[in-house]
This record gives sequence, structure tokens and C-alpha cells, in this order.
Amino acid sequence: MLVAALVLAAGAVAGCGDDDTGSAAAGGPRVVATTTQAADLVRNVGGDRIAVTQLLAANTDPHGYELRPQDVEALADADVVVRSGGDVDDWLQEAVDQSGSDAAVVTLIDSVQTISGEEEAVDPHWWQDPRNAATAVGVIEKALAAADPGDARSYADRAAAYRSKLHALDRAVAACWKQVPAPQRKLVTTHDALGYYARRYGLEVIGTVIPSLSTEGQASAGQLNELVETIRREGVKVVFAESSINSKVEQAIADEAGASVGRQLWADSLGPRGSDGATYLGSIASNTRAMVDGVTRGAVSCSLPAG
Repeated sequence: MLVAALVLAAGAVAGCGDDDTGSAAAGGPRVVATTTQAADLVRNVGGDRIAVTQLLAANTDPHGYELRPQDVEALADADVVVRSGGDVDDWLQEAVDQSGSDAAVVTLIDSVQTISGEEEAVDPHWWQDPRNAATAVGVIEKALAAADPGDARSYADRAAAYRSKLHALDRAVAACWKQVPAPQRKLVTTHDALGYYARRYGLEVIGTVIPSLSTEGQASAGQLNELVETIRREGVKVVFAESSINSKVEQAIADEAGASVGRQLWADSLGPRGSDGATYLGSIASNTRAMVDGVTRGAVSCSLPAG
């Protein structure tokens, strides 16, 4: 049985983020993006023409984010606001209301193919399927072109080039997972953030440390013990923690179940500059390598585009 200390540790999984990051540009629209993934997609479409203020810093858990005065100021000055949608950034509306902003607000989840999680709630982690990211790029292109019609052609060209990279990565990831025997395509992760990825590439998420679409949930001792038994029964050899949380709980569960902890995944957040998850393309490639290597114990390796 798992000890009570494990339950206490589970309550410390969710955390707060750091300072925001921005990029300077001259003459184009001022864009505020909520999440790291949304900001990266915006930058790839907008290029040097736009200035992007990213509210969430790298390696920040978005679910419990607390707004700051500078967030409200950035929104007040924005021409376009791009949000991911769902409960990863449902705190945005309060900031928009406080800022008095009249910027166009683009909610990316409204245009992508969604799936449902527990209790039929819409899973907000749509970006884990690169096909959804490609759709989102088209939405961003239209929003930037509407704000800056004179540069519409360049937005269209950059969007098309980036979509080609997304499709190439998607094909490579699918080909990689086809090399993994179906019985090994079983995942245990921190929380239910990989549903879109699993559906796209034929994986099964058999359990999560936090039984929720949000990291703000908390597992009971009984649920954690049940997860340990599931890991044993299904023959899972590796548990994957997320980069934006403390992995002590995952390590304790893996130890109890006779499994190991794999390389950390970029789930709710991209990584800092210089990391292999610093970009959206890099995060999907990094996660794929980590998971394939983990579930096959190094027997399968992936050849993926550099992004």
C-alpha cells in the first residue's frame, strides 16, 4: 500500500508560473498569447512583423495561473489576443474585462477537433495532435491578416510553410509508433494531458497520477493504490512525469509498482530556450522520442524532422 506521505505529495503537484516573455517587432500588430504553445504558433505565422507578449512562461502550469498587473496592461495595448481555450486559460476573460481591451480575441479550441475527457468535459489539450495545430495556424493567419491587411500575403506564406513542417512531423511520428508493438503502446502520465496524442497515434492511456484533465485535481490514497495495481496488471514498465510539475509522486508510484520513471514530457507547457521542448515542433518530437524509448526500453528509435 502507498503511504500517506504520497497523498500529501500529490497535493503539491500543481504550481504557479514565472514571468512572461515577449518579442519585439516594428510596425505590425501587437499580439498577446496566453499559453506557450499558442505563442509559438503565433510567432511562426507572424514572423518579425508582429510583437508577441506571451503571458505564461516556459515550464509553467497554466491551469492555476494567477493574473498579474502587467498581463492586464499588455491586453489593454493588444490588437489581437490569442488564447488556447478551455480550462487551461479560462482565467483570461477576467483580465480582458479588467483591461478594457477591444482587441479581437481568437479562441483556438473553437476551430479544432476536440475530444472529451472525464464526465464528458471537453479536453483542452488539443495541441497534442499536430493536425489540430495545423488548423490553429490557419485561424491565426486569418486573425493577423484582418489586423494587418497590408501584410496578409506574408502571413499566408509563413502559415503554409509552417503547416508543411507540422504535417511532416505528424507523418514521422505516426511512422515511428507503427514500429512499436501494440501491447507496448500503453501510457501512464501525470494527468490526462495526452489524450489527443494517444488517439492520433494509437496509444492507450491506462492511468494518470492525477485523475483529471487539470493538474489542480488530487488523487486519493485509494486511487493511487489502484493505479499501482493497474500498472502491475498491464505490465507497464515506465511512468512519464511532466516537465512543469514535481515528479516525486510519479517516482513513488513507479517504485511501488516495479516500474521506472521516463524522461519528462512537455505536456501543458513548452520548455525554456535551449531545451528540446522550446518550440511546439520540438516538444512533439521530444515527447515522441521519450515515450517510444521508454516503452520499448530503447529497442525502437525515431527519425524525426528537426523542426
